[in-house]
Amino acid sequence: MEFHHVSVLQAEIVHAVAGDPTGIYVDCTLGGGGHSRALAELLAPTGTIIGLDRDKNAVAAASERMKDAACRFIPVQRNFKDMGAVLDELDIERIDGVMFDLGVSSYQLDTPERGFSYQHDGPLDMRMDTEAKRSAYDVVNTYDEAGLYRVIRDYGEERWARRIARFIVAARREKPLERTGELVRIIKQAVPAAARKDGPHPAKRTFQAIRIEVNEELSILRNAFETAAGRLKRGGHMGIITFHSLEDRIAKQTLKRLATDCICPPGIPVCTCNHQAVLKIEGKGIVPSAAELAANPRARSAKLRVGTRI
Repeated sequence: MEFHHVSVLQAEIVHAVAGDPTGIYVDCTLGGGGHSRALAELLAPTGTIIGLDRDKNAVAAASERMKDAACRFIPVQRNFKDMGAVLDELDIERIDGVMFDLGVSSYQLDTPERGFSYQHDGPLDMRMDTEAKRSAYDVVNTYDEAGLYRVIRDYGEERWARRIARFIVAARREKPLERTGELVRIIKQAVPAAARKDGPHPAKRTFQAIRIEVNEELSILRNAFETAAGRLKRGGHMGIITFHSLEDRIAKQTLKRLATDCICPPGIPVCTCNHQAVLKIEGKGIVPSAAELAANPRARSAKLRVGTRI
């Protein structure tokens, strides 16, 4: 399948992050290269974009899309948690801007063989890095009931997490679960009929939870944001697009911490943390326009937060 991904809040994040047209920028979630390509249009030939993605198909697609960009483009197949190491390897100390577009791409969702979607039958995979060892198959078939419950509750905020975990464990006693379609059927059996009438697809939250667990999506965010802020030049910008409350909570809390001088517990008369603010938060979260939502319903939960290095 051709790599296709509709970049969300593209103009908003690019214009929020862009500064010096000769500067160095990092796209931490390269995807199909939509944000990088839009940013490249604002840069001079001496400008540089470093694109990171753990998905080799994304790196290949973005490299093709960026081949005639006027600026320099450096694609790297790495997780954005390694951004600091990548910059060190490239002998780059400071950058002018950085973008994060979190979550799963349209290509990954729409390719059944990748196993991300509850709407298409495919293997239980969900790995953003197809060479990673742990897949959704491993989570579904090897985690005990308590572990499955924790994942579905914490990362899916699923009301019926306990029942879903119990039903999964009961089903796999007969044989391992191998397909997304099998998992969807079990989830539908676990979620009471009355609860399935309204709201999102009954498997949506569980699939999100398993995907987050497989790819360690939340555990790497705080350190990645702090690393990015630490590598920005004074006046450089960081833009973060989130797609659900768990991501957005971490982004909001981390930006607030980075924009606060003292983080000592309330009531301490003298500051002992010696923490200094490194960012200024730019306004409130930006959401997609009505026109973008009409053109791309998948953008409905997106939110952009921006910080500037001080």
